[in-house]
Amino acid sequence: MVDQKTLLVEIWRAACRHIEIAESVAGIAEILQGCIPFELMIVRRLKPAESALETVAVAPTVPRWLGHRVTPLGHIAFSRLMEWCLRREVLLVTPGRRDLCGVDLESLLGNVPSAVLVGGLVSDGKATGVAMLVGRKNGPSLTKPHGQLLQDILEPLAVSLENDARVRELAVLREAAEAERQSLLARLGRKSLGDTIVGADAGLKHVMERVELVARSDVPVLLLGETGTGKELIARTIHVRSPRAKAPFLRVNCGAIPPELVDSQLFGHERGSFTGAVETHQGWFERADGGTLFLDEIGELPLDAQVRLLQVLQDGTFERVGGRHPITVDVRIIAATHRDLQEMVRTGRFREDLWYRLAVFPIFLPPLRDRLEDIPALARHFAERAAVRFNLPLQLPTEEDIRLLMNYDWPGNIRELAAVIDRAAILGDGRGLQIAKALGIGASPGTMDHEKDKSREEAFPTLEEVNRRHIEEALRRCNGRIEGPKGAAALLGINPHTLRSRMRKLGIPWQIYRRKSGR
Repeated sequence: MVDQKTLLVEIWRAACRHIEIAESVAGIAEILQGCIPFELMIVRRLKPAESALETVAVAPTVPRWLGHRVTPLGHIAFSRLMEWCLRREVLLVTPGRRDLCGVDLESLLGNVPSAVLVGGLVSDGKATGVAMLVGRKNGPSLTKPHGQLLQDILEPLAVSLENDARVRELAVLREAAEAERQSLLARLGRKSLGDTIVGADAGLKHVMERVELVARSDVPVLLLGETGTGKELIARTIHVRSPRAKAPFLRVNCGAIPPELVDSQLFGHERGSFTGAVETHQGWFERADGGTLFLDEIGELPLDAQVRLLQVLQDGTFERVGGRHPITVDVRIIAATHRDLQEMVRTGRFREDLWYRLAVFPIFLPPLRDRLEDIPALARHFAERAAVRFNLPLQLPTEEDIRLLMNYDWPGNIRELAAVIDRAAILGDGRGLQIAKALGIGASPGTMDHEKDKSREEAFPTLEEVNRRHIEEALRRCNGRIEGPKGAAALLGINPHTLRSRMRKLGIPWQIYRRKSGR
């Protein structure tokens, strides 16, 4: 007979060799067959949310008398069972016994025809399940020494049960992530999450050549260009084609962070470092460790935050707000702006040393009006996306539609083109694209020159223009007041810090509205 130490080593190996509890129990049961006279080994998982027991493993075979896989116990009985499991006891239950610490044994064991050894499984101080050895009907009986052996193997069984629970949790998370992915694809009107670079061989050819050159390195990249030219898409492309592709890619809109929270958001804070800091918070740099951090609208970053960003770029270290120990990260920086940073350097609004650090490899993205050859392909791409997003029959732009699109100036660039095509698809309702209406013009054959001039006046306003007008009207109504119950922020339903940030970005001076109202 195998000595107990060797036996336990073999049982631990069987428990750790597999990640599913059924396979582990089958291996352990096979090892125990020569030491304990039992017919079945059963493991049942405790399910606190349902106050129930779930049979997760039976070896070597599943008998007819076992009963339902999931057995509800009721809150009181379940609590008593958990308390008993925490004692880490093993009890020998004879066929005539009716309960175990107030728990009906038929609920726990089913209609068992013979004696049973029962032990509680505990992991990290929490009761997780029950292990049972069912004795044979005919032949040697289970005894207390057998119970001691079961006591010795409760720990590897608990480890197997915990591993199985983690595998199940990961499977649920994978299913949820896939469901979310499919839902996102449906909303975006795409077949995959890989973004398409329309114009890579035409209007963006020079840009893509520079992307290929810089993607393999780790140097900072500065993306320059007007709003809506696709800077985030290019940043993601650089990340995907870099050695960091499997690490995080995180985007931060520097213009949307209130100035007093920039340090906390970028570099994190320690618990208690300021009022409201109820727990330690990891900043964007820590979360992007090993990957790429895309700092969009870098020109909106306050000067004091620029100093700390420069330090990270120089040596990869920083301290959380309220922290005392330096934190080292490995993060690639891609920055983007629609502003003239060199002019901001000259006027003292952007640090010159930070400019030289960021502008190691600048890439300029041309506006859509300078890449008209890409409009037909872009229009078809957005039309296909709109058909999927809005569940409409696919309607592609006609030659007349393309002429209208190419005669428009596109101040909002590709973002505006996408919005126009979406609007045209909705207006057409599956019967065509209403491009003229979406542009706000009434074009017809033979009037193209007239409509070219007219479209500039009647073009649908960009989102930035709408936001500016809306904020200006709120300031006008509130006499330039921003905070308080009668302020513009309350009227707009946003935080005053957020409103100030947007006003800075849009170049809206609040003072003129106070002067106009005589205040």
